[in-house]
Order: sequence, then C-alpha cells, then structure tokens
Amino acid sequence: MPTTSKNQKTPPIDISNILAKKADAYLIHGDLHNTDLFYAARFLMSDPFSYILTASGEEMLLIPDMEKGRAQKESRVSDKNIKTTSDYNYRSLVKEKKDTSLAYALVLKAALAEKNIKTVAVDYDFPAYYFDALQKEGLKVVLMKNVFDKSRAIKTKDEISKIAESQEAAEKAMAAAILMIQNSTVEKETKRLLHNGFVLTGEMVLKEIARILTENNCLDEETIVSCGEDSADPHGKTYGDLYAQKPIVIDIFPKNKQTRYFGDMTRTVIKGKATPKLIKMYDAVKTAQAIGVSKAKAGVTCSDVHNVVCDSLEKSGFDTYRSGSKVGFIHTTGHGVGLDIHETPSVSDNPHVLEVGNVITIEPGLYYPGIGGIRIEDTVVITKDGCLNLNKMEKVFEI
Repeated sequence: MPTTSKNQKTPPIDISNILAKKADAYLIHGDLHNTDLFYAARFLMSDPFSYILTASGEEMLLIPDMEKGRAQKESRVSDKNIKTTSDYNYRSLVKEKKDTSLAYALVLKAALAEKNIKTVAVDYDFPAYYFDALQKEGLKVVLMKNVFDKSRAIKTKDEISKIAESQEAAEKAMAAAILMIQNSTVEKETKRLLHNGFVLTGEMVLKEIARILTENNCLDEETIVSCGEDSADPHGKTYGDLYAQKPIVIDIFPKNKQTRYFGDMTRTVIKGKATPKLIKMYDAVKTAQAIGVSKAKAGVTCSDVHNVVCDSLEKSGFDTYRSGSKVGFIHTTGHGVGLDIHETPSVSDNPHVLEVGNVITIEPGLYYPGIGGIRIEDTVVITKDGCLNLNKMEKVFEI
C-alpha cells in the first residue's frame, strides 16, 4: 500500500457542485482502484470504504476497525474524523440482518444522520445496491459528476513532481526498448529482427520495458509495442516477430507504485531505411506534434490545440477525423494525466480553456491499413507563457 504523510495539504475542494445539487454532502464508496478516494483521503485499502464531504467542507473517513491505525498515520483526513464501522454497530447489524451489504448500508445511514445529512450526492459509478438501500432508508440520493474533476485537473507542484518521476521511468524504459531494436540484426530473407541470435519479438521488448519500470518502482500497465500492420490500429499490439523497414510504435505509460501518478510517452522507430511514404508520415506527425506543443499554454482552448494539429496534418496531405475520415489521424490530440492515465482535460474539439497546472499529452498520429502507423507523444505541463515538456528524449525515426 502507498504510504503518505499526515501533513499533506488538503486538496482544493470545490463544494459548489454539491451546493448546486442542493445536497448536504458528497459520498464516495470504493476500493484501491478508486482514484478519487485516494485523491481526497490520500489513503487506500483493498476492501471498499467510504469518504464523506459535507457541503460545509467537513470530511469523514469510514473504514474497518483494523485499518484505523494505518489511516491515522497515512490519511490526510484528521484523526477525529476517521470513523470505523464498529462506531455504528456494524457487527451487531450483520448478526441481526444476516446481510453484510444491508448492514453496511445502515452504517452509512447512521454516519450520514450523525452529520444531519438528508440529501447526499454520489458519483455516476456509485454502487447501485447502496444507492437503492439508502433511498429505502429515507435519504434522498442524487447523481452528480465527480466533485474533484476540476481540482484534479490542476496539478500542484508536488503532483507535477510525481508525474515527472513516472515520466523519467518511462524514458529509461523507452531508451532500453529502442536500444534492443537498434542493436538487432536483420534476417536477410524474412527481414525479421534478431537479438542475441534469437528472433526479436514484441513480447521480448515488452518484458524489457517491464523490467526497467520495475527497477524504477513503477507498474507496467498495458504498454504498447506495435509493428507493421498492427501499428495501423492506435492501440494495436505485436507480441510476435518484429521486422525491419516497418514502423514500430512504442507507447509507455507507467504508474508509480507509491505515488500512484502516471507518466505517458510514445515514440515510433524503424530499423533500417523507411519508405518515402513512411518518412512523409513521420515528418508530418513530428511537425504537427511540435506545433501542438508550441500552441499549448494557459488561456488557449483544447480545440485550439487540437485544430492546429489537424491543420498541420491536413496541410501535409493527410486525412483527419475532423473531416470524418476513418484513416489518418483518427483520435484526439491528447488527454490529461495524473492519478488516471486519461483524465480531464481532453485535448480535443472542445471549449475547455487550459489553465496553469494542467498536465496533458500531445500525441498526434497517422494510421493507414497496409502501411502502418506513426505516433509521437510527450507529456507537458501548462504554464502561463507556454508549457514545460516533461520529455527529454529525442525523436528519431530510422535507427
């Protein structure tokens, strides 16, 4: 489990959404996979637990008895507001109702009643059973979009440092992966890549990436190594043989085991000489990506960034999904990065205005069946006058 310091600052909590819903509080229930819970409490555990934020800004953490000591050490919620299920007679309720879920619903009811909460707001993914049970117990339950969405989009210096740490691990893994390809030889007849006398496969490169990430305290989550025809699919993967003179897309997005923050980057390389068509594609993506990075700054809309990338690719003679094409540039320009690999803001055709502290990717790509795909991605931090690129690795196609 991640360890945290009790003196961590409270995240900037915007309660306006709670008030807009005319709710008395916001309730999250989840486990270690719920990033909002970690963001709010800086605490996670394997079993589900609950966090309550009242419309006045008061917080409560509701956990099993056995986790209280750890929560008092790690969570940023004050000790007096860390409650256990036994404070609300959970065990007696289990014996009485013979239903652990119903017993927990009654514990939630009691905890909310203690704060005089009559209307509670929950996120869209709140468990349906508890949604129904709380209403049957007389509470009004309303759905609302994530109360932390806006605050999570604007990263603190500490959060940016944690993302940069994951990004550094990604760069080390990327360098190792590219070196494997660069140092390979080419089998004359098949053009398969050979590494230390064996056919080099995507699976071998993935294992090397995973090894480097593990050494740098990061988890390997769905890394992409995609060669040739597979690379024409943005999320295509190649586990089998890798080939010379075919593009190899490598997309690495590690999560730090302790901080839980992601990094994200993509490079595309080719062993040997590329065809004129692939060179044209690569140069177009590299140019568009640089233009997107140069456009990204506070006060600029996501659609502004996305559209200059599309303009650049179209000027180079390639298709974009902006015009309805199903080949060429067929995804958005980027996305926010933080405790989730995809979070607000989406760098697409939308009016969201970029703010200082946003951390986003700029990752245009081109994808053509029968030819392959090219994608280049950096993660950048939005500043007042531009952006800080967290990637240092150069962009070289032919290796």
